[in-house]
Amino acid sequence: MMVYHRSERVAEEIKKEISMIIREDVKDPRISEMLSVVKVDVSRDLSHAKIYVSILGSDEEKTETIEGLESAAGFIRRELGKVLQLRHVPELDFILDSSIEYSVHISEKIKQLHEKKR
Repeated sequence: MMVYHRSERVAEEIKKEISMIIREDVKDPRISEMLSVVKVDVSRDLSHAKIYVSILGSDEEKTETIEGLESAAGFIRRELGKVLQLRHVPELDFILDSSIEYSVHISEKIKQLHEKKR
């Protein structure tokens, strides 16, 4: 049986809500439409949250998107506070995650190997 700690439940809720807030409410043109929230890590005391985002695009688009997210962090945090029933909404730190991009790259390599075998 898996034991869920409060910070893990809060992290899942933050992940879901931040995805919606970014998609629906944040109007910064620097933020890419090809963005997904991959993972959220929340400290045990719920004071900080690391938001791992994956962005498909060029390095410049990734940099601009992270800058846009950091700029909108206060707004996103305020919107989270309206939705989540928390005494203290965590500080948000956006981190670029390249795991999806890496998975696509590995998948392409495997596909090329299979084609060479034939």
